[in-house]
Amino acid sequence: MSKEIGLFYGSTTGNTESCAELIASHIGFDRVDLHELAADGLEQLAEYRYLILGIPTWDYGELQEDWSDVWAELDEIDLFGVKCALFGLGDQVGYGEWFLDAMGALHDKLVSRGAIMCGYWPIYGYNFEESKALNASQDYFVGLALDEDCQSELTADRITQWAPQVMEAFGL
Repeated sequence: MSKEIGLFYGSTTGNTESCAELIASHIGFDRVDLHELAADGLEQLAEYRYLILGIPTWDYGELQEDWSDVWAELDEIDLFGVKCALFGLGDQVGYGEWFLDAMGALHDKLVSRGAIMCGYWPIYGYNFEESKALNASQDYFVGLALDEDCQSELTADRITQWAPQVMEAFGL
């Protein structure tokens, strides 16, 4: 491990990869190791004290295939005390009943492994029916919510606001 933050993501269409790269550029490529799950898997996940994980939601609330392939491996990784932030991609119009459900599932899995979650994001400015990616009070998403299908013009500004919040939560 050469850098302090591991950024792991799964990407089928390239949207999550582009967002991961934009997040890394805002934090600084000198501080972030990018890991595409399809190529790297999760082998290095436990080496980091700080994690940013990117997951798109597919179809009716399903995991993206790269995450699905490594899902069971997460049960074997001790993340006790690791600070972790999530970003998720979804389509709030076409799949508004399942908006960012995969991010919610990943959040719950990481909490069960002992991770300290941060980087929650307000629901203001989104129009969806339901989501499993909401906090208990349902006023925040459990990570940065991005919609490259319906709100791509807002992605850069959202990342610009979110990245410093995450770094502050990480204590970096």
